[in-house]
Amino acid sequence: MRLRTWYYAVLCFLMSPLVYAQNGQKYLERSLPETWQESSNDFQQTLPIDDHWWKNFNDPLLDSLIAVAIQQNYSVQMAADRIAMAKANLRIQQGSYSPTFGLNAGWNRQQSSGNTSSLPQTITQYADATLDMNWEIDVFGSIRNRVKAQKENFAASKEEYNAVMVSLCAQVASAYINMRELQQELNVVNKNCQSQLAVVKITEKRYETGLVSKLDVAQALSVYYDTKASIPMLEAGIIQYTNSLGVLMGLYPWDVKKIMQTQHPLPEYIEPVGIGIPANLLLRRPDIRSAERQVNAQAASLGASKSDWWPQIFVKGSIGFASHDIDKIANHNSLTYEIAPTLTWNFFQGNKLRQATKLAKAQLDESIRQFNETVLTSIQEVDNAMSAYKNSIKQIVALREVVNQGKETLALSLDLYKQGLTPFQNVLDAQRSLLSYENELTKAKGSSLLSLIQLYQALGGGWNENN
Repeated sequence: MRLRTWYYAVLCFLMSPLVYAQNGQKYLERSLPETWQESSNDFQQTLPIDDHWWKNFNDPLLDSLIAVAIQQNYSVQMAADRIAMAKANLRIQQGSYSPTFGLNAGWNRQQSSGNTSSLPQTITQYADATLDMNWEIDVFGSIRNRVKAQKENFAASKEEYNAVMVSLCAQVASAYINMRELQQELNVVNKNCQSQLAVVKITEKRYETGLVSKLDVAQALSVYYDTKASIPMLEAGIIQYTNSLGVLMGLYPWDVKKIMQTQHPLPEYIEPVGIGIPANLLLRRPDIRSAERQVNAQAASLGASKSDWWPQIFVKGSIGFASHDIDKIANHNSLTYEIAPTLTWNFFQGNKLRQATKLAKAQLDESIRQFNETVLTSIQEVDNAMSAYKNSIKQIVALREVVNQGKETLALSLDLYKQGLTPFQNVLDAQRSLLSYENELTKAKGSSLLSLIQLYQALGGGWNENN
């Protein structure tokens, strides 16, 4: 009775990972929320049909840049290489299902000495050719679980490739928007330099006619040169983002510089964004799907490690011909064969099997926690991007009014200054304020687009296996 109870306990212990692997979908430690924390008219509960979200910006150059990056980016090519490696590993593991065959053939001729014994000198020769076979019968699922683990790793590598593509599209779009933002800021600075230079000439004329002191001229020049001093850093930033685009596209910087010399305004995009519901992330984000595949792979590896507790069954055999005379080797009397079913059971290996199972179980637990952390991180990224995008829209609307008022303030103060009704300090303040307001508006537009790009990336948009 005790022996039967012990056998049943061991059987349950060994078969448990197989059940675990089949129920591997229940990895979430807590249920996902039904709605997002941020909700407003800027978002809608449907996902976009077309994953090529960057086309909403209506910028053909951006479309071309992303298309080139998809074809030539080295990170994408390395991700494709990892898929090929994972597929090769899968095929190697699947080869364990099949028997192995080997061919041995040889010929031996030997002459013995007639002076070392009473036997006369003799010459013997021997020829043989044998086909050997060795086949492991996967009775307890060790090979099957290892093949399943490699299948999941192969699927995970494809999801990692999709994740690289999602990240690449977002990186190219972000670098492009950052560069266009700096170009727009450079245009704002150049426009204000022209306006400030015009004010300098006005103060010089008023000084020459004796209406004002030279202090007004010096102050006007200081504002002009201060604005002009910001140009080199903007140009340096444009070059940096151009270089970044070159790396992302697999090109040298000077090749991209030729393309980006023509300036374009920032894309105008203030429209509702489809975000779906949180549960959609599990079906959409490739990093979550990859993490799920990794859990499945570790569950299968745990099953394989526990299958190693069972014996291994092999079928060994050989067939061939052997003869002292080569011309008789194909004779039916020279036929040799062997069939040898064997059973190998290493039931004790100095606690090695037990520790290997503990290791596989710990790796499975780690992958489950990694999956849950990936889900939580994805929820955080989407909520942060939604909040940033929603508030950036509000900021743009407010800054547009600020810029309009700043332009009117500068016009009024300059008109009053020409009439001698207001000090020049009011004109200086209006100039500085208008430059600051226009720069803030440009940065807000760029930040809004970057937040939108981050939102699409967080939603897993931009690439899937059907694109």
